[in-house]
Formats: sequence, C-alpha cells, structure tokens
Amino acid sequence: MNVSGSKVLLRSLLASYLLSGVLLLILSFALYRLKLGEEQVNAAVYGVYVIACLFGGFLAGKAALSRRFFWGMLTGILYFAILFAISWLMNRETMPVPDLTQAATVLACCAVGGTAGGMFS
Repeated sequence: MNVSGSKVLLRSLLASYLLSGVLLLILSFALYRLKLGEEQVNAAVYGVYVIACLFGGFLAGKAALSRRFFWGMLTGILYFAILFAISWLMNRETMPVPDLTQAATVLACCAVGGTAGGMFS
C-alpha cells in the first residue's frame, strides 16, 4: 500500500458516502416523480448500498498493492458500521432494538459490494 491504510479507508469511505448521497437524491426524485412502491424503493436502497460499496472498494483496491479484496471488504464493512451506528443513534427512542435480519442483509450487501470492488480494481 503506497499510503497508510487509514488514509485509503477514509478516502474510499468519503467517496462512498458522497456517491450514496447523490444516488439517494436521484432516488428521492424518482420516488417523487414516478410514485414508486415501497418494495421498489427498498430494492433501490439496497442497490445504492451495493453500488456505493463497490465504488469505495474499487478505490481502496486501486490504492492497495496487495490483498485488494481485503481492503474492499473492509471498506464495505466500515461503510455498514458507520451507517448502522448513525441510524441506531438517531432512532433509538422509536426503535430501541434493531432488526438484526435486515442489518445482516445490509452488512452482506455492503461487504460483498466492497469485496467485488476491490477485486475489480
């Protein structure tokens, strides 16, 4: 790895969250204009997670000289961890116990997306 691992992860996470913001803005506009159903929106949000982690994993893998899949997977897992922590902190009064099935699904999507991005880099 040319630069330190923490800098690579920070850059790839920042890029992932910026891409997520753009994609979620597009999704919200599509929701407004196309009157999408709940299942369609949920699938699109999962798609945003995968695309963002794929992109972040790709960036992390590009910066790594070896074990690119590992750095991509780590990016995806950290993306999920930050997303989960913020989400839980903001909703702990209304939902004190998180839905672990949904959390595991999102974690898997993020980890697979990040790993794939690292491998494709």
